[in-house]
Amino acid sequence: MRAIAIVALAVALFLLMLLADHPLTVERYYSEGVYPVICKILHWVFNLFPFSVGDVLYIAVIAWIFYALYLLIKLCIKKQFKEAGLFLLKITIGFETAILAFYLFWGMNYFRVPAGDRLHLRDTGYTTADLVAVTTILIDSANVTRARLTPADLSQSNPAIYQTAISAVKKLSNDSANFRTYYPGIKPSLLTPLLNYMGTSGYYDPFTGEAQMNYQMPIVDRPVTACHELSHQMGYAFEDEANFAGYLAGIGSKDRLLKYSAYNLAVEEFMFDLYFRDSLANKKLKPLISPAVHNDYKVEHAYWRKYESQINAVSSIFYDHFLKANNQPQGLKTYNNMVLLVMAKYRGKAYGP
Repeated sequence: MRAIAIVALAVALFLLMLLADHPLTVERYYSEGVYPVICKILHWVFNLFPFSVGDVLYIAVIAWIFYALYLLIKLCIKKQFKEAGLFLLKITIGFETAILAFYLFWGMNYFRVPAGDRLHLRDTGYTTADLVAVTTILIDSANVTRARLTPADLSQSNPAIYQTAISAVKKLSNDSANFRTYYPGIKPSLLTPLLNYMGTSGYYDPFTGEAQMNYQMPIVDRPVTACHELSHQMGYAFEDEANFAGYLAGIGSKDRLLKYSAYNLAVEEFMFDLYFRDSLANKKLKPLISPAVHNDYKVEHAYWRKYESQINAVSSIFYDHFLKANNQPQGLKTYNNMVLLVMAKYRGKAYGP
C-alpha cells in the first residue's frame, strides 16, 4: 500500500507540474479561482491564533526529522533492514505529501502570469540615464520622508507597525483588483533568533498562510518587510513582485515610518542596480543621500553583519536553489528585479484597475 501511495503522489505531482508551462491556465483556475478560497479559509482560521502556528509546525517537523534519523540509524545498526525500508517509504510519503500541499496551498502562484503582464508593466527598455533620473527622484523622496520622522515614529511598537502594514495593503487592495487581499495578518516569528543567523527578515508560510516577521531587525526595515510578506499572501510569489507590491503599499500609506521604509528599500535596490550598470554614476549619486538615510543603511548592514555565520551561508545556498527551482532562474538576485517594475511605473505605465 505504501508503494502505491508513493506512486500515486508522484503522479499527482507530475500532473500538477505540467501546468507550470501554462501560466494562463494557472492564472485563471488557480490564482484567480482556487487560491482566493484557500486564502479566505487559511487566513481566517490561523488569524485566530495569537502566535505563529507555522513556527510551531516547523519546530515539530525539525524535531521529528531528528527522531526519524535516530530511529533509522538504530534500525540499521540492529540490521532490521526490512523495517528500515518500510520506514523510509513512510518518510517518502510524508515528503511527497508536503510538496503537494505546498503547491496546492500557495506554490502554484510561482507559475502564474508574471506581474509585469498583469499590471501592464512590461516596458523594461530603460536606459542608464532613465535609471539615474528615477534613482535621483527616489533619493529625494527618501531624504524628505526621513526628515519628517519624529522620535515617536522611530519608537513604534511592532504591533503598531504590523497594523499599519495591514492597513496599507488593504488600501492597495481596495484601489486595485490586482492586489486583492483576504483577511491579511502578520505575526512576529518565534524563530526570530534563528532568522537572524539565516539573514532572513521574514517569511511566508504556505501551509498556514501566515506572514512571519523578524521582530528584532532595525525598525526602519520592518514596515516595508511586513508589506512584502503580506504581498505573498496576495499571491505574489516572486520576491521582486512582492517587493514591488510592498513598495506600492508603503508609498501609498500616510504613515511616515512606512512611507520612508518603502523609499529606503527602493533607493537601496536602485543604487545596487545602478552600481552594476554604471559605477561612476552610482558614485556621483551617493552624496545626494542625506546623512540620516545613509546612517540607516550603516545600521542595517552592521546588524546583519554581526549575525553572519555558516548557517547564513548554507541557508542562502538552499534558498537560492529553491527560487531557481520555482521559476526564478536568477535565484536570490530576483529580489533586485523590483527595479524593472518600478522603472516601468515611472515611465507612465498603469498597474491595473
